[in-house]
Amino acid sequence: MVPRPRGETFTVLVVDDHPPLRQAVSAWLRTMGAGTVYEAGSVAQARTHAHTSGPCDLALLDVGLPDGSGLELVTELRALGWTRLVVLASSDDPDAARSAFRAGAQAYLRKSAPAAIITDGVQQVLDSGVHAGPVAGSPLATATRVPATDNTLRNLSTREIEVLHLIAGGQTNKEIGKALHLSALTIKSHLNRIGRKLGTGDRARMVTLALRAGAIQ
Repeated sequence: MVPRPRGETFTVLVVDDHPPLRQAVSAWLRTMGAGTVYEAGSVAQARTHAHTSGPCDLALLDVGLPDGSGLELVTELRALGWTRLVVLASSDDPDAARSAFRAGAQAYLRKSAPAAIITDGVQQVLDSGVHAGPVAGSPLATATRVPATDNTLRNLSTREIEVLHLIAGGQTNKEIGKALHLSALTIKSHLNRIGRKLGTGDRARMVTLALRAGAIQ
């Protein structure tokens, strides 16, 4: 995934069935630099925007919508090429969090969380397509991790896990190479091997799989 250059405006789709909250989230995103904000109050409206506008830089979605599941919508948007999907939910149910990541979300944030935490999570997803903070450190996140019983994850080398950990922090290949005293070409080789083991070349997906399985923390 190519990180969004800092300082550029971004486009975003906000999906929530409560107009006051949706409008407040939209206004807050504009203070973060959103240039165009689309709003939808249902799955049907979100689908219309998705097919009309094409993939936005970011989507924030509620889980419970009047005409369908927000998690199903995450899966649909992911299939349509949307790469930065944040679930902004009322529940801290671990099962809901697990379902969000399995659907393809890069972050699961609670609406009741402090504004600074939500802002930081959204900014990380915007910058690098990965949000590792709450996923890696909170009690909810701990509940979303499962034992690493998959042989492909257990076969990750120590160096590959180090690379994944730095990717989760939003670092570029060059920054990872500098931190590990390796060339960018060597980092690229590590990423290729990780991709083959995990079955994906998507950096965000690599991190999500590794976090979910407890391979990185």
